[in-house]
Amino acid sequence: MRVGLAYDLKEDVNLEISSPQDALEEYDSSETVELIETALKSAGHSVVRLGGGAEFLSNILRERVDLVFNIAEGRGNYVSREAQVPSVLEMLDIPYSGSSPQCLAICLDKPLSKKLAIATGVPTPQWCLIDNLEQLSEVSWNGLAFPAIIKPACEGSSKGIRVSSVVSGPAEAAETISQLLKCYRQPMMVEEFIPGDEVTVGIIGNAPPTVLGMMRILPRNRADCFVYSLEIKRDYLNLVSYECPARLEEEVLARIATASLKAFTALGCRDFARLDFRVSPEGIPYFLEINPLPGLGTHSDLVIMALKLGWRYEELIDAVLRAAVKRHAQHVPIR
Repeated sequence: MRVGLAYDLKEDVNLEISSPQDALEEYDSSETVELIETALKSAGHSVVRLGGGAEFLSNILRERVDLVFNIAEGRGNYVSREAQVPSVLEMLDIPYSGSSPQCLAICLDKPLSKKLAIATGVPTPQWCLIDNLEQLSEVSWNGLAFPAIIKPACEGSSKGIRVSSVVSGPAEAAETISQLLKCYRQPMMVEEFIPGDEVTVGIIGNAPPTVLGMMRILPRNRADCFVYSLEIKRDYLNLVSYECPARLEEEVLARIATASLKAFTALGCRDFARLDFRVSPEGIPYFLEINPLPGLGTHSDLVIMALKLGWRYEELIDAVLRAAVKRHAQHVPIR
């Protein structure tokens, strides 16, 4: 099969001078692209590098491919940026891996995805949304529990989330929100901070999707309010350990699995995804967010999880590809 590979490299994205220092965090490295290309070739496919942005548009119109393996994050600060490449592919009637434009746009919008998850019975921490500085000056903090965590409403890869993002009260929250509004130019969520374990869940496949695994992220240094923040992820080998399979009570694991599959289905995810939860001391898993376009670099949580479960990297890539091929069975031959 001739597989196109769509991606956005860090070095190909032009930034404004005022961009936050983590603006490139979600984009991929050339090493990740090479890993995926090698994995696809090891399964017997030929690979065409399509790139992202304007380069992708030019290449997809020129190259003939059977299916596109998509890891492109999209360009700009738009909430729908992850939908850019899939939208073009649908317009051209070219099969691709991963979720639809609608799903990708919804899931990058944390408040919207949380509302849809709640509608299916999946618990999530209470939150409020601050759109701008004017609203911040008028907000009533009544009814919102502290400590709380402040996070950009429409970002992934822990962009905008630091160790200092956990705030103890309204004054600290207002100061943090003010800084982040100016930096990220999008609404901010003030979300109840759930003490307890941080657990990430991988899902593979469709009809039905299956839980690949659950991984608990444990801080190496004791912390009262541990946050799986950008600083932690950039130094994960020294600051956290990954426990997979997660050693939690069977009842808790079952709750997490049920909530994960409900959210995956309700939000319209396809082929693969990763979900984040906080598990309270009472054993209740609280849904934080879902990533229907999870990273596939060696440092990415889904890859770490799969390797700890005994998968080879090539097997993970092949599982995602086969899930996509199966969905497009009328257009793409399964080989």
